Amino acid sequence: MQFLIITSEEDKASMNIRDKFLKAKDYSFEEKGKLWYKHPLFKLIQNDVKKEEYPNLGDIEVYLGLTKEPLIFLNDLKLEESGIKPDFLIFASRHTSKTARPAFLVHTTGNWGKKAEFGGDPYTLSRSSALLLKAGFISLSKKDLPPILSDFSFDIEVTHHGPTKLEIPLLFMELGSSKVEWGIDDAGESVANAVINTIYYYFELKETGNQKIGLGFGGTHYAPNFQRLIGTKNIAISFICPKYYIQELNREMILKMISNTSEKVDFFLIDWKGTNSADKQHLIPLLQEFDIPIKKTKDF
Repeated sequence: MQFLIITSEEDKASMNIRDKFLKAKDYSFEEKGKLWYKHPLFKLIQNDVKKEEYPNLGDIEVYLGLTKEPLIFLNDLKLEESGIKPDFLIFASRHTSKTARPAFLVHTTGNWGKKAEFGGDPYTLSRSSALLLKAGFISLSKKDLPPILSDFSFDIEVTHHGPTKLEIPLLFMELGSSKVEWGIDDAGESVANAVINTIYYYFELKETGNQKIGLGFGGTHYAPNFQRLIGTKNIAISFICPKYYIQELNREMILKMISNTSEKVDFFLIDWKGTNSADKQHLIPLLQEFDIPIKKTKDF
């Protein structure tokens, strides 16, 4: 199983995280003599801590790549010269918001509407894994932070922006949300370590096999009700469509949510209080066309 961690030199936070990968104390990356986007490709060669924790996981190959492309516009992996065929992609990226609040974030990618200013195509979703998203969020949020990071929040965002054309399940793990946070060494190290932990925790979740897989509908951009379930219940969610795109949903988009999720979907999950009456009237008949149970976040 191969993972490719992708960083961009166009992104200050991404480069901060990349620096921490290459200088980590508990694991090592080594240049492998292969190129990706004309940059050296690195491979994880030592992770003794994880080998002790997960002795039965088998072979996992983890690569670290660098591109000049802004990550949300990376529509071609150009793997021909690299010699690798990753099964999963993790984008180590910056996050920007109007409030500029310090945060660590995870999300899947896609565009629910006709606009695609931030990468990808309109009405298109990437490939995703609900277990990988859950692994990413838990890995970011379960550790104690140093005092300098005490103001940081842990957030799951709804599905948004690009890329959407890559045929490999992907996850964004982000450091937000302004130039101040992007340059904090401890913050970059926290994300870097969380990315590595995500890869191993994904396999733990998969091996345990006790997670119910959902598709989310409703609520706001930072999806607090879905985050609560992912963080405290045996529930993993791949795509989350926020309330302000419910009216744009059709059968084709819901089919994409199902087919682009790596795992078998167990239920549709509606943020009931985060969805108004008109949106419910549009959404529920669409969901009822599928042989998948409909549940409410408040039921858990």
